[in-house]
Amino acid sequence: HGRFWPNRHGEYGMPARKTLINQLRLQIESEGGHVLLLSGGDINTGVPESDMLDAEPDFKGMAALGYDAMAVGNHEFDNPLSVIRKQQDWAGFPFLSANTYHKASGERVFQPYKMFTFNGVRIAVFGLTTEATAVIGNPDTLGDITFTKTVEEARKLVPELRRQADIVVALTHMGHYPDAKHDINAPGDVSLARAVEGIDLIVGGHSQDPVCMAAENQRQTAYRPGDPCVPDRQNGALIVQAHEWGKYLGRADFVFHHGQLKLRQYQLIPVNLKRKTSVNGTEQRQFIGPEIIPAEDMLALLQPYQDRGNSALYKTIGRVNGALVGDTDSVRNGYTNLGRLIATALMRAGKADLAIINAGGIRAGIEAGDITVKDLLTVLPFNNTLCYVELSGAELKDYLRTVFAFPKNSGGFPQSAGLVLNREDPSQWRVTGISPRSIRDRETYRLAINNFIARGGDNYPPIHHHPGFVDTGLTDVNVLQAFIQRRESIDVAEFEP
Repeated sequence: HGRFWPNRHGEYGMPARKTLINQLRLQIESEGGHVLLLSGGDINTGVPESDMLDAEPDFKGMAALGYDAMAVGNHEFDNPLSVIRKQQDWAGFPFLSANTYHKASGERVFQPYKMFTFNGVRIAVFGLTTEATAVIGNPDTLGDITFTKTVEEARKLVPELRRQADIVVALTHMGHYPDAKHDINAPGDVSLARAVEGIDLIVGGHSQDPVCMAAENQRQTAYRPGDPCVPDRQNGALIVQAHEWGKYLGRADFVFHHGQLKLRQYQLIPVNLKRKTSVNGTEQRQFIGPEIIPAEDMLALLQPYQDRGNSALYKTIGRVNGALVGDTDSVRNGYTNLGRLIATALMRAGKADLAIINAGGIRAGIEAGDITVKDLLTVLPFNNTLCYVELSGAELKDYLRTVFAFPKNSGGFPQSAGLVLNREDPSQWRVTGISPRSIRDRETYRLAINNFIARGGDNYPPIHHHPGFVDTGLTDVNVLQAFIQRRESIDVAEFEP
């Protein structure tokens, strides 16, 4: 997700990852071992320095890190195929996805698998992309592209690969859902392992979790950087995932002997992650483990890309007196002040009665203090536009009934403004009106939304063909920026849900 550069606290980033990878390669190869460096995808969409350059620094950085292959993530399709082809040229390593096809020709869009051979041991690495991409992806860029069911594709491909290889690795962008409980999300890695015989290892992405298990089918939810990590195991397949943004380098050491693959050790190595501590009442951040000195050659490669964005991106546009909560786990599981702030800005700009946005469109929070252009572009990286639609009360009720039935932990979870919500059951919210009145069937209401959900993204009812629909062309980032600049200072208490 575009995090090629360390954050403001000096955490993660490709320069430190390069040092770590170089050290591990030297150690492993000196012991007679071999290295495969794999990515679970979603290189695109996250921070503006990357987004504004079509992730050129990320893919050129990955090439310099020596990646062997990556799974194609759903956010690769935030760009048209012409941009993805350009990214493939920058990368120089294969983009793998066995279940992504051209609708018209029926041909695969990407290479389905790649074969590697070390000391006569043949390793097949095949890729899968979540079939939910058809729903959560941008309809404007998908065009001729479709996605078959991952499990069905794997059932056809794995027996073929087993005839060619000693070891079969699934490189996936499907998500890890403990005990296969994926709710409305498409099936993930656990479902794949249980349904398909013959997979030795699944290296995953998409759900952005450190996959560390506390017990069978139970993830260690309180995992902290530096803690021991036990991978998931399902139907003989090991499942690993190294969280997000390059915060960790996942290292799995295997021994292949007499036709058997055995895991010798596994760890998630923090890449300059820090832990908050209090020293004499002052909050400080200290490295978890030894500091990794960034590689000079990677700094030299990436610095020009970082510099190109700095002058415009770090302009201060306002202040906030507390944290605006926008991390993925929070916005997809409950209502947050940042969700309400963004929805309020859209509602006011669209002169609407209410606003709804999908939690999947909010990608980060904002810390207390100055708010910069970069903060907003990091929170809202998709360049969505403000839309509104005039609906009768009856139509609006039908729409809200669908939207507020979305379960937690999904990109479709609705953040809103202008609505009165009542929770009779602790697990279910119910819309009771538009502040401060009830919804009347024959009255007309204006609903503000973004173009992504208007076209059916994240499973929202498509509404862009409604006669009362208008796409203003104003980007959500510009709307939010104007809203904050007018106020100069944001009081988080005003936007508590």
